[in-house]
Amino acid sequence: MKEDIRGLLPEELEERLVVMGEPAFRAKQVFQWLYKDIESFRDMRNIPKALICKLEDTFFISGLSLKAHQKSRIDSTEKFLFELRDGNQIESVLMGYKYGNTVCISSQAGCRMGCKFCASGLLGLSRNLTPGEILGQVTEVSRISGRKISNVVIMGTGEPLDNYQNISKFLRLIHEPKGMNMSMRSITISTCGLIDKLKCLAEDFPQVNVAISLHAPTDEKRSQIMPINKKFPVSQLIGECRRYVEKTGRRISFEYTLLKDFNDGNEDMQTLAKLLRGLNCHVNLIPLNQVDETGLLTSGRKRALECMEILSSKGINATVRRQLGADIDGACGQLRLKQSVE
Repeated sequence: MKEDIRGLLPEELEERLVVMGEPAFRAKQVFQWLYKDIESFRDMRNIPKALICKLEDTFFISGLSLKAHQKSRIDSTEKFLFELRDGNQIESVLMGYKYGNTVCISSQAGCRMGCKFCASGLLGLSRNLTPGEILGQVTEVSRISGRKISNVVIMGTGEPLDNYQNISKFLRLIHEPKGMNMSMRSITISTCGLIDKLKCLAEDFPQVNVAISLHAPTDEKRSQIMPINKKFPVSQLIGECRRYVEKTGRRISFEYTLLKDFNDGNEDMQTLAKLLRGLNCHVNLIPLNQVDETGLLTSGRKRALECMEILSSKGINATVRRQLGADIDGACGQLRLKQSVE
């Protein structure tokens, strides 16, 4: 079975090539090509043909094929639906900001967390993505769009910390100086709060930004929309977040999707402010990007701004997320879900 060459660190690639009878220095040459605008091994111009034949027999590159590509007419957002070698589909979203281009990537084909407001988990979990498939989204989005990627957020389909081993290797790959050399501070991981893995992340990658999908300030409400809360309740999650901030010295973010008449009341905001008091954090208020299949309604931007004012008055740093790509199936998993039912 062929191996995804983009999933190998430089030392691993060197080991493979030496076993194949190649000099060690060839690994550096091949590795550098993996982060350029190439589609096949034959695009590697300084690699001998004999080695290219060996590479083709042993490896493949990324394994992603473009299934759909949408471009927003109202902003610079682009959405990509990729098909993997086994037929599974994943999404990536490219967003333009003043400071550069950010790509939002997936960590799993589907998701098993079962959050009620999210399109990503409606089809369940198919499998974890490999490090090469995770990295391949970054390289393919850049190649297809022609835009340089400056930041990565792992906020697409899947729960990143539920695929911790492969996410860890992806982080080492994208940070590799011989490759993309991306700073860990330019990467954000979003998690619904797997406390055991959050502890590992603080130890292994303290410079990576963390965003916690909170979405409700009490166990009663959070458990209704996020099954994971039954295993890791709010008090435990916030306690671990406080330890995370203390250990890493980094501010932590909380994502809070506003659902009409459920978690957007004045009392909800006051409870949230009390919960986060004294914690170095930022709350990102998100008007729900409605997905018909969930039956949930958005609070709207006006109410989101009112919620922000309540939190700010209580000393909590809060902003309302700017909606991007509203005309191109902007919610995570929405394009994948549409394709699956057509």
